[in-house]
Amino acid sequence: MPSQIFHPEFKARPFWWEAYAPETMAPIELPRESRVAVVGAGYAGLSAALALNDAGIDCIVLDAHEPGFGASTRNGGMVSGGVNVGKRYIAKPLSPEAAAPFMSDAAEAFTHIEDLIAREKIACHWTKAGYFLGAWCQSHYRAMEKKIAVLNANAQTGAYIVPRERQRDEIGSDYYRGGMVVERAAHIHPALYYKGLLDIVRRRNIPLAARTPVTKLTQSDSGWIVTTPRGDIKAADVVIATNGYTGDVTPQFKRRVVPIGSYIIATEELPPEIARSLSPRNRSIADTRRVLTYYRMSPDGRRLIFGGRAKFGQTDPVETAPVLYRFMVDRYPQLEGVKITHAWTGNVAFTLDEMPHMGKFDNLHYALGCNGSGVAMLSYLGFQTGRKIAGHVNRICAFDSEDFPTHPLYTGNTWFVPWIGRYFRTRDWIDRNIGG
Repeated sequence: MPSQIFHPEFKARPFWWEAYAPETMAPIELPRESRVAVVGAGYAGLSAALALNDAGIDCIVLDAHEPGFGASTRNGGMVSGGVNVGKRYIAKPLSPEAAAPFMSDAAEAFTHIEDLIAREKIACHWTKAGYFLGAWCQSHYRAMEKKIAVLNANAQTGAYIVPRERQRDEIGSDYYRGGMVVERAAHIHPALYYKGLLDIVRRRNIPLAARTPVTKLTQSDSGWIVTTPRGDIKAADVVIATNGYTGDVTPQFKRRVVPIGSYIIATEELPPEIARSLSPRNRSIADTRRVLTYYRMSPDGRRLIFGGRAKFGQTDPVETAPVLYRFMVDRYPQLEGVKITHAWTGNVAFTLDEMPHMGKFDNLHYALGCNGSGVAMLSYLGFQTGRKIAGHVNRICAFDSEDFPTHPLYTGNTWFVPWIGRYFRTRDWIDRNIGG
């Protein structure tokens, strides 16, 4: 199969980069001082910079690569507001009462990105078409029935249950045991959304230094000395917004986030009747498997964008493409023989409690831990971090907590991730074949 699934014009790079790819930026002269230095130019970093600029606070954004090189232009472009909060595979699930404030702020994150795109007229194919979550087994379907009331009460998701006999209204497949629709969900072109944020930063003349890795952070009486190969910058505050690319410069955060590769493929253009059948209402789609898959149609409705945890760990996206292809055909047998035009990967940052986090630790501000829901969440947490530094917050965000757990045996080495993958696959098999 591997040699047969690739299109003659196959590219091992994101499909999204056909519309916008991270571009080479001319080097800027680094300031000797800046009120705030933001490390990482993804969704969170740019959002923090824009919030600081709104407050009249000068900042500089530093990135080790070209801005947008990481997950901000590589993700699936699916946007939800609260549906994934408290969705835990290893950590103890939150009670409905404990989850309520997090769901409320996750719903606010959805409002934030929707309003931002409308206000700034960001052309990123914002499509508020809802989300279908397929139940991998009968027990997962029953759990959905209990969750809907909590979602609707705390996140205003417009969620409702879909029994198996009505599943074809939502997805052109009989693969699942029914599912759940979340109406307050959307999908976008993630690279064009990123370009929109970057364009705002440029219009406001916020300094952004590409290919300028931070190599050292030294605390001083007046704040921080931020060391780069191109010189030092004095900053009163520093924001760490590196998410799945957090490195050795901030070991206190490296041991709190677990980078995991998420893999995605894009099909060739499909016959119109097949394309229309895959997601009749143009929903974005995911399932309740521990070995997650997620998928949606391309903005023009002609291709399927299909992603998931094809491998646990870091590997070549070409190697994982046949695994995703098999997952895709399992769900959509009608796509057997369709060719893949693109395959790529990017790092998702999971946390040990499987929750996003913002706050201040060791005198460093941070917005980290997308846990697979980074488009809205990291945009929002970056925005909230900037407002917090400016003193413009009226209340404490639920994700702003002093409790950012780690483990004494974890220092950033993800050797254990493949073993978690084996455990997830075993549990998925048991749930499907024994639990129904």
